[in-house]
Amino acid sequence: AALPEIEVPAAELDAGIPLFALLVRAGLADSSSDARRVVSERGAAVNGVVAADATALVTSSDLGDDGTIRLSRGKKRHALVRQGPAAA
Repeated sequence: AALPEIEVPAAELDAGIPLFALLVRAGLADSSSDARRVVSERGAAVNGVVAADATALVTSSDLGDDGTIRLSRGKKRHALVRQGPAAA
């Protein structure tokens, strides 16, 4: 099955988005506090690397060769973040 995808404006990714906020936007967490708890329990990963800091910034430098960032919650829930077009 295809992973759910969200698109984030390029300017936002360049500036960086806190991991907990991105988890909520991607639908992998119900709220900011839920997202922070998931990270504190070592249940969230960015591109397969377990994240330790909920406030760490996810940026365009995290984009893979396919132009996406893979967010994971636990072993079964994943989403792809794709960089949107630059704001005009």
